Amino acid sequence: MAAQILAGQPVADSVLATVTEQVERLSASGRRVGLGTILVGDDPASAGYIRIKRSRAQELGIDSHHLHLPQGATQQEVEQAVRRFNQDERVDAMLIQHPLPQGLDYEALLEVMDPDKDADGLHPYNLGKLVLGRPGPLPCTPAGIEAMLAHYKIDIAGAHVVILGRGLTLGRPLSILLSQKRPGANAAVSVIHSAVQGWERYTRQADVVVAAVGVPGILKADHIRPGAVVVGGGVRYEGRRVLSDVEEGVAEVAGWVTPRVGGVGPMTVAMLFKNALDAALRKEDV
Repeated sequence: MAAQILAGQPVADSVLATVTEQVERLSASGRRVGLGTILVGDDPASAGYIRIKRSRAQELGIDSHHLHLPQGATQQEVEQAVRRFNQDERVDAMLIQHPLPQGLDYEALLEVMDPDKDADGLHPYNLGKLVLGRPGPLPCTPAGIEAMLAHYKIDIAGAHVVILGRGLTLGRPLSILLSQKRPGANAAVSVIHSAVQGWERYTRQADVVVAAVGVPGILKADHIRPGAVVVGGGVRYEGRRVLSDVEEGVAEVAGWVTPRVGGVGPMTVAMLFKNALDAALRKEDV
């Protein structure tokens, strides 16, 4: 029997409907929500992502503020752009589009950012709050995966979740998020990485497998147990085609699986705008 589909778009639409409602409420009181974006260089994929985010912001009623720096911009020049948004009262949240051109230090730039304006939830201060279980902006993809599992009523409390990949944007923060003692989480989490030989023995035991390495087709049908929940979080692009970490044949074995297109991606975008809204709401509470 083919797996049931973990479609992210309906869940993302629900999140964004709430965002739109709250943005309209703030706008009615004269308070505009602003998202700042920083793009360095002219990489077509990165430029395309920024266009999509700015267009989506406009649809949601969120003001878009954009800074585009040239390919040869120095670390100091990008830091100045971040500080400019730090000081701009119109900007409630910001993001630095990555990957950056060679020679620029993304993590150092995050440290320059005002953590209250962190739309991606990746500032060291906010990751520290995540570890402590304190409220704050969450990394978008991990938060989106958690919300998607909750939407489809997949109870992971006490379940064995195996995450294939330990990257900053997904694997590491997701392992912390899903292991916390609270509703929608409380799982036993294993993180598998390149130094783990024979990693398939872990995924074959898992109740939930999250592939998050960006290697197309790395997770195959014989790497999971029948009925497991499988989330394809890592992708790579071949031209305009999206290639998932999860081989298509996995759908014949899994109980639930994300689609190649329309799975985790829409959730990441939705959580970005939720973080932007939450940043504006925090200002209102001060």
